[in-house]
Amino acid sequence: MSTRFDDLPERLLSTLVLAPVALGCLWAGGVAWTLLVALAGIGTAAEWARIVSFRPAALPGALLPVLVVAAGLATAVGFGQLALALLGIATAALATGGGPRTDTRLWLAGGLLYLGLAAVAAIWLRLGGTVGRGNALFVVAIVCASDTGAYLIGRFVGGPKLMPRISPSKTWAGAAGGVAFAIAAGLLVAKAFAAGVSLGGVGVSIVLGGASQGGDLVESAVKRRFGVKHSGTLIPGHGGLLDRLDGVLAAAPAAAILLLTLGPGAPLWR
Repeated sequence: MSTRFDDLPERLLSTLVLAPVALGCLWAGGVAWTLLVALAGIGTAAEWARIVSFRPAALPGALLPVLVVAAGLATAVGFGQLALALLGIATAALATGGGPRTDTRLWLAGGLLYLGLAAVAAIWLRLGGTVGRGNALFVVAIVCASDTGAYLIGRFVGGPKLMPRISPSKTWAGAAGGVAFAIAAGLLVAKAFAAGVSLGGVGVSIVLGGASQGGDLVESAVKRRFGVKHSGTLIPGHGGLLDRLDGVLAAAPAAAILLLTLGPGAPLWR
């Protein structure tokens, strides 16, 4: 039983170190949040380039962190549409670049779109003062809770595997636990920022919790495709930045799309 939680002390220590920094930047917003997202973009892009067999310090792999950060910075200064256009053009250029490694270029291009959209969404969600702070915190809390619930319930309960060919450790019980924890986290954040919580807020929590777990599976699929166990060794108990932020990479764009349907200035939990 104890072997199921051998990595728990390292995970807890990493969380105690990183969480205050991340939450402090999120709460402050502005330059602090933009800088944090930019640093995360550089790290995740470099890891993606290495996973798909490109050197992040040489072309074309070096383009990935540069373009991801450029898209995030453009969004931070009010040019979100330009950032999306940049991502679209650059993704197409990378995908059609040709050469002897055309197949891996497609993976590189896919990484640019995937990581770039996440950076744009993370910046855009935090814009807008108190509402932006609440929306960003809502998403981050749901992702962290979903990850924690999936880990704890999956290890405690075990049972049938969710997608054994992609991620052998994931179980249906863990997935259900992740969604339950996501709902609880969403309700807590919503209650902290509003007098009441709507049924729609519960639905959004479920959607974002599911998206977070989907991001985990996407990263697992990419690593399995290239025979990589961890994206890096930066974070004890987790691996690399991609291993730690895989849920955010999927949940942030999903939240941005939901927010677009709700209208400017709306809280996600409504």
